[in-house]
Amino acid sequence: MADELELLRRADPVPADHPRFGEGPLDDRAERQLTRLMTEEPLAAPTGRLLPRPWARPLPAPAGRPPRVRLVWGLAATAVVLALALDAVLGGAGTPRAVAAPRPLTVRTHSAPVPLTDMTALADAAASGGSPRLRKGTHVQSWSLGMSDDKPPVTLPEERVVRWRADATHTELVVATDPRRPGRPVLTDQGDAPHEVADGHVISRTTYPPMWSDAPPEAPPPHTAAALSAYLTEVVRPGTDRSTAPLSTAELLDATAELLDHWTLGARESAALVHLFAKTGGLRPVGEVTDRLGRPGHAYAYDARGIRHMLVLEPRTGAVLGMEDTYTEDDPEYGVKAGDVMAYSAWMR
Repeated sequence: MADELELLRRADPVPADHPRFGEGPLDDRAERQLTRLMTEEPLAAPTGRLLPRPWARPLPAPAGRPPRVRLVWGLAATAVVLALALDAVLGGAGTPRAVAAPRPLTVRTHSAPVPLTDMTALADAAASGGSPRLRKGTHVQSWSLGMSDDKPPVTLPEERVVRWRADATHTELVVATDPRRPGRPVLTDQGDAPHEVADGHVISRTTYPPMWSDAPPEAPPPHTAAALSAYLTEVVRPGTDRSTAPLSTAELLDATAELLDHWTLGARESAALVHLFAKTGGLRPVGEVTDRLGRPGHAYAYDARGIRHMLVLEPRTGAVLGMEDTYTEDDPEYGVKAGDVMAYSAWMR
């Protein structure tokens, strides 16, 4: 386990002692949350089945492995660590306290929004150098907001690394860890019920036999905007339901997440993707943000059906750094409120 955790930490672009993650005094809001947590009765061990939200998307399963519905994603905020510490006193090791979704990314005050048309020029300039190149496989940090029909939501941090070999075999390593809090316990839903595990706990480590496919998203993505649009259309629209209508903004974001869960894009593919973002017209620039891994980025938002989708692009190249989904309406059935983060993922090279 230690070897895998060390591998992930070396890949983390932000060191654990970065000043952004330093400890400090609690503000008024945090003090109120601490008081509420200290005075609430501990929850019994979760027994209800965790339910994916209606928009949760099953990941495509490699041959020989049944598909698994991934829980929607959200950030594992400081409240996770605080709640786990209180459980040791209030609830015992077997009864992790549920944690509500954290606040969304904050757009930097007075930062100038950068139109996507400007980003296309930057991405094209970066692509002219020819590097980095497309690579099959992915390295993604995700924070899953798990919800059940009878318990408040809990936040589940996870890191996934997929690497392919020349013989078409590949390995997948999934670890329960939050890189911002090395060494601290985290929550996992392994076994269908949220429970505390050690930082670096290996959820799964699998090697798959040789696999080939000429269908997206397994097939290599093209590096022109028109061809990439057709490729992504095939990703999100089943063959029997496929139409020639352009991808909607929601479809494009869904297809992009699916693509990045299979491929680490090169400069040319990233540039083609930025052209598609600009062409949809649904994403509006909102300003500069710092993503969950401490990286600067330009943010673009799209509102639909009670959810605000935020796309974060690398400022110089237009590469996708992350995506965040935030509730804009209360959902009493699952105990979430407007402003709670439903989903977050951060992709790395």
